Amino acid sequence: MTDDEQSGLTVLVTGATGFIGRRLVPALARRGVAVKAMTRNPDGYDGPGGAVHGDVHDAGSLAEALTGVDVAIYLVHSLDDPDFERKDADAARSFGLAAAATGVRQIVYMGGLGADGDDLSPHLRSRREVETLLGESGVPVTVLRAAIVVGAGGISWEMTRQLVKNLPAMVVPRWAATRTQPVAIDDVVRYICGVVGHREAFGRIFEIGGPDQLSYIEMLQGAAEVMTGRRLPIARVPVLTPKLSSYWISFVTNVDTTTGRNLIDSMGNEVLVTDHSIRDIVPGEPLTYLEAVRRAVEEDGADR
Repeated sequence: MTDDEQSGLTVLVTGATGFIGRRLVPALARRGVAVKAMTRNPDGYDGPGGAVHGDVHDAGSLAEALTGVDVAIYLVHSLDDPDFERKDADAARSFGLAAAATGVRQIVYMGGLGADGDDLSPHLRSRREVETLLGESGVPVTVLRAAIVVGAGGISWEMTRQLVKNLPAMVVPRWAATRTQPVAIDDVVRYICGVVGHREAFGRIFEIGGPDQLSYIEMLQGAAEVMTGRRLPIARVPVLTPKLSSYWISFVTNVDTTTGRNLIDSMGNEVLVTDHSIRDIVPGEPLTYLEAVRRAVEEDGADR
């Protein structure tokens, strides 16, 4: 879809001040889209577009935020809450109802990459449930399923960056050999922008990822080489459980134990792109993992 075709759209971005949202809002604005940035604190918002009050966990706040909106982009989750599955399900159900009632034509949702099955982690299982609940009231949902998103300020990147920065060597559990397919934040924003208002994307699920299929060990090694120019000594052990790993992560980094545990639980699932149909809708080659890391390191340096 061209910028000219999108310029007549009004798009609501939930989580407008978050990791993806704060990059997405200006990208949409540059395309001529009228952006409504939904936040719980609109008075403190200083980005592009117009700030509107809204909270996905307060159903009564959604109707006004969604009024006049063509496309709603749903970027919120509750990974820092022990009861995140219930909270995210309730929020998705309420948001879908409000979107249908106000005439929204498309919801775009960032889901989690991974094959469907009974062995999904609670985190990925919740992402699947949210996909379904958002569309239960009839609004077509476009889902972009991603694994780890690499970019300054992202939780997964912060875990990686701080581990490499704070530890001269590392002991990792067996799940660190699991393969994943990281994607750069720049490509995530590009893909979201590309599906907004695109009728061929309505009601479809797309898998997005970079060109590299890497184990978590390889990702740590790659980040270390970019950040420090050296190879990080890593040893694998069989006894480090997800619970113990989350305590260790919270001790070494500033990622809280609950969020760390929910993310680590997902790392036992191999998450690789098997469907490349997103390229029919949004052409272009995604960035490599090392280039995504370089950009994250540069942005981190500029912000510190």
